[in-house]
Amino acid sequence: MGYSKGDAMGATQPQLTLLDKAFFVSLILKGLDGILELIGGILLLIVSPAQIGAIAQALTQHELSEDPHDLIANTLLHLTGSLSLSATVFGAIYLLLHGLVKVVLVGALLKGRLSAYPWMIAFLLAFILYQGYQIIVAFSWGLTFLTAFDIFFVYLTWREYGIHKRRRVARASIAGMHPSDKSEDTQDP
Repeated sequence: MGYSKGDAMGATQPQLTLLDKAFFVSLILKGLDGILELIGGILLLIVSPAQIGAIAQALTQHELSEDPHDLIANTLLHLTGSLSLSATVFGAIYLLLHGLVKVVLVGALLKGRLSAYPWMIAFLLAFILYQGYQIIVAFSWGLTFLTAFDIFFVYLTWREYGIHKRRRVARASIAGMHPSDKSEDTQDP
C-alpha cells in the first residue's frame, strides 16, 4: 500500500493517520470475511440441508434444555429446518462469488493496484443497495451494523483512492520533468 517511511525516490511519506489505520484494519477484516465466505460456500456445497439441521439441533440442544423458549436457538432451528437444496446451493454460490470478489479485490488493494479502488467501491455500493433493501424488507440489527460498516469502508476506500491517485500523479510529474525544469512548487525544502 506504500506506507513506508521512504519511497524509491528518497522522499519521506506522511505519517499514517487514524483513518489510514482504520482503512488498513478494515481491509484486512474484509479479506478475512471473504475467506470465511469462501469456506462457508464450500461447506454449503458439501453439507446437505439435513446435515445442517442435525448440526443446528446438536448445537442448540443444551440451550433449549435450559430454556425451551430461547429466541436465538429456536430461530436457528426454524431456519435450518426449512432449508431446501436449492436454498443451500443459492447460498453457496452467493458466498463463493461474494467471497472470491472480496479476496481478489483486497489482494489487489494490498498490492497497491490503483484500478482496484473503483472496483471495490462499486462492488460495495451494489451490496449496500441490496443490504438496504433487505433491511427494509426484514429489519435486522446485524445487517444494519454490517451495512454501516460497509458505508464507512466505502468512504475510507474513496479517501485512500484519492490519496494514492494524487501521489501517483505527483511522482509521474516529477519523474517526467528535467531536473533543471523544476519549479518552486516541486523543489525539496
